[in-house]
Amino acid sequence: MAEVQIIQEEEKQLIQRAYRQLLRSIKSEMDEEDQRNIRLAYEMAVDAHSKQRRKSGEPYILHPIEVARICAEEIGLGPTAIVCALLHDVVEDTDVTLDEIDEKFGARISRIVDGLTKLDGSYNKDNSQAENFKKVLSTLVDDVRVVLIKMADRLHNMRTLGSMPRHKQLKIAAETSYIYAPLAHRLGLHAIKTEFQDICFKITEPEAHAELSRKLQETRRERTRYINEFIRPLTKKLDEIGVPYRIFGRPKAISSVWNKIKFKLVTFEEIYDLFAVRIVVDVESIREKAACWHVYSVVTDVYKPIPERLKDWITTPKSNGYESLHTTVIGPKGRFVEVQIRTERMDEIAERGFAAHWKYKGVRNQTDVYETWLEGIRELLENPNSDALEFISDFKTNLFNEEVYVYTPKGDMKVLPKGATALDFAFSIHSDIGYHCTGVKVNNRLVPMSYELKNGDQISVVTNRNQKPSEGWLKWVVTGKAKSKIRSSMKEERRQQGQIGREHLERKLRNMKVDFEPAVEFLVKHYGFSSHIDFYFAIATESFDLRAELKQFVVEAGRLHLPAPETKPAPAEEPASPVIRPQKNFTGKTRLLVGGEPADQYNYSFASCCNPLPGDDIFAFLSQNAGLKIHRTSCPNAVHLMANYGYRIMKAEWVSSPDSTFVADLKITGIDDGPGIIERLTHEISTKLGVNIRSFNIHGDEGYFEGKISLFIANTDQLNMAIRTLKNLRNVSTVTRIE
Repeated sequence: MAEVQIIQEEEKQLIQRAYRQLLRSIKSEMDEEDQRNIRLAYEMAVDAHSKQRRKSGEPYILHPIEVARICAEEIGLGPTAIVCALLHDVVEDTDVTLDEIDEKFGARISRIVDGLTKLDGSYNKDNSQAENFKKVLSTLVDDVRVVLIKMADRLHNMRTLGSMPRHKQLKIAAETSYIYAPLAHRLGLHAIKTEFQDICFKITEPEAHAELSRKLQETRRERTRYINEFIRPLTKKLDEIGVPYRIFGRPKAISSVWNKIKFKLVTFEEIYDLFAVRIVVDVESIREKAACWHVYSVVTDVYKPIPERLKDWITTPKSNGYESLHTTVIGPKGRFVEVQIRTERMDEIAERGFAAHWKYKGVRNQTDVYETWLEGIRELLENPNSDALEFISDFKTNLFNEEVYVYTPKGDMKVLPKGATALDFAFSIHSDIGYHCTGVKVNNRLVPMSYELKNGDQISVVTNRNQKPSEGWLKWVVTGKAKSKIRSSMKEERRQQGQIGREHLERKLRNMKVDFEPAVEFLVKHYGFSSHIDFYFAIATESFDLRAELKQFVVEAGRLHLPAPETKPAPAEEPASPVIRPQKNFTGKTRLLVGGEPADQYNYSFASCCNPLPGDDIFAFLSQNAGLKIHRTSCPNAVHLMANYGYRIMKAEWVSSPDSTFVADLKITGIDDGPGIIERLTHEISTKLGVNIRSFNIHGDEGYFEGKISLFIANTDQLNMAIRTLKNLRNVSTVTRIE
């Protein structure tokens, strides 16, 4: 008993320490009402969550307190957001109601807490996650603090994922990569976006993360020495211009380094830009631009610049508000070094994004980039025909990383995602211009509507009132607004045609003396139509033969029924067999467990998008018509599947035997120094490692060769051994697994 009291007392002190740390982190000014509300919210949350614990075993109340601290200290939000963060789980997880919060804290706090509360079970299970995303994002246009608090909530959950089972870690990481990391980027929350990506990398690629962390730690001292050597001559020159400044090296995120290794097919040792040097000057707003360019001239006086790598986001800020001047110079020992030049105001906006944006609103005479973006989100939300999955897909296109800057005939600039087309531009000007677009001129030259826009293009749109969108248009656009408007127009056209089909069905059922509403519900379900509109449209376009199909039903008491089946003698009982035998594309006795059960009872196959091998981290996805698909957790499609269809994901694991074999493909590049390269490659694989080669293709050109080799291997350990062996060969540059 005494032991329990000691534990309770220790936990009470732990909670109080966390609360005091929260109060110390609040930098914004507070009046008496703010202080009272924070204390009241803390007491309400402590009481409401008193019997709850997290998966780690710690008191649950520590979570909302930490979320509130992140809001205050790392995002820079004020007292109202802190109150809402403390209360963000009480309505969902406890007996506290929104009415109680409204009564004690007022309508504004109640509305934000409501936005933070997840949906109940009344929503379609298939789309529950998408519906939840849509609800949170719909509150974004009303009060952005909802999404900022949600970011803090997700960040703390990611930091404490260690106590969760592996399959849940993967699902949460997928959701984070799919929506939260891009949204953090779009809101300018650079530090949070980077941490999201780093934690997701650690979860999805634990071995690669551990190896890269080790290498970064081993080279840390050498990098620090190089940064100091690079900064030394700059400091002397910067001191002479008489402007307060800070200069320091910033390491690249581990996930960023991994992406470079993975997609640019280089080794860790070949990556030189593991850090960037940042120069932050402290000047008044009127001198910002001149001061940054002055610093740029100093940098390029000391080190030779690479002109094509100059990026000026001060004259034209990014659409998420980011402002900075980036250049790459050739530093000591011939290494490329990125230098970022900005002011203190720009640095705070770059790190804290939207929250810092409000602090400096009106400082610069320019368009409010966030308001322009939010207006686009409002337009997506106003589309009544969009389901949750369509909305999320369209919304994600608004979270673009790279941009293209184009101009109207009058010289007004429009910012669109990289890859946007001429038709996207038409819809970005106005929905009506997009609907009735018949042609586009770029730089006074007629181009297809699918023309991909380039920086500096000047665009004029030709319209015709008789023009209407068609389904083919969806292939010509990438922006969420254009896709949403095209779908909306097509659905309206479909609805109008469907009205004719409905009238035809009403007449037919009336003649059969059948009640209309129950009959429609029965027919839509029986024939598998996704909606009534689709059913009516099929009747109107005669793709559904109404007369012939209705003949197979009988009418009883005004309702349609299927005729009773004829009774037949029962067949002789056959021995039971598994539901569906697996479709195996391998030999030997390799087996899988799905959900802890043998996979043999399922119709399963291995996904061709990632070709999983024994030893790979895997999961099973229940497809609509192809049975179970086994994917690698690092599959390019894994994030999309887990984020949107989490209810179809099943835990899968290997149970392997030594004599099982799979086919793995490798791509090899290197220097072609004449005859003998094929012999050296095959000798290492077949003779030294004893691995059987299934096929081998190689071609050389101007001193460079590229080859593809298919191997029969038992597991990823054997594959990795083959990769390491080939990489160690003279003149071999890269060896990568083909997914």
